[in-house]
Amino acid sequence: MKPSVVEHLVGPLGRKTISTLRAVHHASRLINSSFYWAFLSPFRGRRLRVRASVSEIVKAGYNSVPIVAVISLFVGIILALQSAYQLKKVGALIYVANLVGVSITRELGPILTAIIVAGRSGSAFAAEIGSMKAAEEVDALVSMGINPVHFLVVPKLFALMLMMPALTVISDCIGIFGGFLLSTTVLEIHPYNYFQQTVNALLVKDVVTGLVKALAFGVVITIVGAYHGFAVEGGAEEVGRRTTASVVASIFLVIVFDLFFTALFYFFT
Repeated sequence: MKPSVVEHLVGPLGRKTISTLRAVHHASRLINSSFYWAFLSPFRGRRLRVRASVSEIVKAGYNSVPIVAVISLFVGIILALQSAYQLKKVGALIYVANLVGVSITRELGPILTAIIVAGRSGSAFAAEIGSMKAAEEVDALVSMGINPVHFLVVPKLFALMLMMPALTVISDCIGIFGGFLLSTTVLEIHPYNYFQQTVNALLVKDVVTGLVKALAFGVVITIVGAYHGFAVEGGAEEVGRRTTASVVASIFLVIVFDLFFTALFYFFT
């Protein structure tokens, strides 16, 4: 076989493999640096950027409450309707409360919140850092002796690690309220019976499972957004491309981590 033919067949695979390994290496360095500046450097005299963290909390968390609340309400209503369609065939409408409560706290609350935050805040992280990279502002930080990860990424990491569980709790409560609203009006279930059924169905581990997932999702969204922001090499077109890629990658990794934690809690709890 001629070398040119071998190169034509194997070359693209090799280049793709090298590109993937390089991306994994850069992502690993970013993760290592982010956790160092977030959790180890404060014990070595490096002050955290508290004001910047509060600002990120407001932008990524507080400003996301309305959209998270509205979508969670609609999802709770939809879930109650779809479950009632099957449960009424066997005369078990009261178990709508069980299904809505457990499904939202364990799965739908954390994952819906993560997808919303990934599209809203993860893309903003990538666009902000990418714009600074394109304008050589990141290089300016380095020349002034300021670590870009400490300056740009750590406040965002703290913000999402704090606000993702908080937003998930809001999503859980409003989603369950949506199911309650539909069940007590359209399905004519007594409010006290619905409330009692929900309380009996939910366990502490259901809520904890969702909150652990939310915390992990916050880390994933921040790291992915920062990675694509720092990876910008070019102008506005590259910033837009990396912003889109960050949203796609964040949602994909959120689903992957959701599967991992679901399997973990299923087999070990």
